[in-house]
Amino acid sequence: MIGDDVEIIIVDVRGDKVRLGITAPKNIPVHRREIYDAIQREKNENKESKESQDKKSKTEPPEESEKSQ
Repeated sequence: MIGDDVEIIIVDVRGDKVRLGITAPKNIPVHRREIYDAIQREKNENKESKESQDKKSKTEPPEESEKSQ
């Protein structure tokens, strides 16, 4: 058990491979490490892209189409 809500059980062992079963509430994300890392990279890329766009919009004058709105 991890805390009161997450349970990890060994489902199968074959040679050097171990299959785990994880029971957790739906509000607790459960991912393999490589999936978790990919999600974090994507979040960081989206954050950096948004920050870059925000910075760009603050330093550039509005385009003609934006001025008339």
